Amino acid sequence: MSQKSKKGLGRGLSALFGDQKNEENQPFKQSIKKIPIANISRNKFQPRLIFDELKLDELASSIKKNGVIQPIAVRKNKEKAENYEIVAGERRWIAAQRAGLHEIPVVELDLNDHETLEVAIVENIQREDLNIIEEAKGYKRLQDEFNYDQEKIAKFMSKSRSHVSNTLRLLTLPKDVVMMLQQGEITAGQARPLVGLPNASSIAEEIVTKKMSARSIENLKKSKRKSFTIDPNIFDIQRELERKIGLKVSITNKKNNSGKISIEYKNLEQFDLVTGLFKKI
Repeated sequence: MSQKSKKGLGRGLSALFGDQKNEENQPFKQSIKKIPIANISRNKFQPRLIFDELKLDELASSIKKNGVIQPIAVRKNKEKAENYEIVAGERRWIAAQRAGLHEIPVVELDLNDHETLEVAIVENIQREDLNIIEEAKGYKRLQDEFNYDQEKIAKFMSKSRSHVSNTLRLLTLPKDVVMMLQQGEITAGQARPLVGLPNASSIAEEIVTKKMSARSIENLKKSKRKSFTIDPNIFDIQRELERKIGLKVSITNKKNNSGKISIEYKNLEQFDLVTGLFKKI
C-alpha cells in the first residue's frame, strides 16, 4: 500500500463501512464484485474474537431482507488462488452466512500481512460497539506493532490527543478493574480517577456497590488518599501474591510491622483453592 493510501486509511475504511460516500482521494476506490461465501475465510489477524450474538442475528435479518449494502474488504489467499481472506467486514460475512446467502459483494485490496493487521486493528477501533478496553488495546497495538505515538494515533483515528492518552492509561489499572470495565460494571468515566491509585480495586468495588457518580468518586478518592498509605515493597508483594494465586490480596502493615493479610474469594472453588494452599504449608 502506498504512503498516500496509508494516510487515508482510517477515512477509507469509514467509506467501506457506509459512514461516508464518494469521498475524494479515498484509497480503496476499487470495483465491487460478488464472490462465493464458501471461497472466503476469516482474517487470521483479526484482533476481535468475540461478537455479540444478538447483534449478529439482527444483522442477518437485515441482510436477509435488504441484502449486503456495503461490500466487505478482502485480499487474495496466498495458498489458494481462487480463495480470499477477509481484511475487514467479518461481521457482515458471518451474518450473510446466517441469512443463507451464497455470494457476497467484496472489494479486493492488495495488502501484505503487516498492512492487513493494521487495517484489522483500525476497523475494530472504529466500531461503535467496541468497549473502551478493546479500544485501548487497539491503540496499544498500534503503538507496539507499528510504532505510532499518541499524536499519530489521534490524527489517524480522528480523536483528540487527550482521549487517546486517557484511554491508554486505563490499561494500567489492576486486572480486576479492567475486567469490570470490559463487562460494563463501571464506566470509563468512573475508572479514570482510579488510575495510579494503589487501592484502585477496593474503590472500584465500592463504586459498583454504591453506584457512585464520577463526582462522588473524586471525593472518595481524596478521602482514601488521606487515610491510605502502603509501603512500595509491601505493595509489590501484594501484587506478586495476586499474580500467583489469581485472587485479590490485601496486606495491612502497621508501623510496628504487625498487620494482616487478607485473601478474597467469591465462590466455593476459590475457597477450596485458598484452603488448599494453606493445607500445603
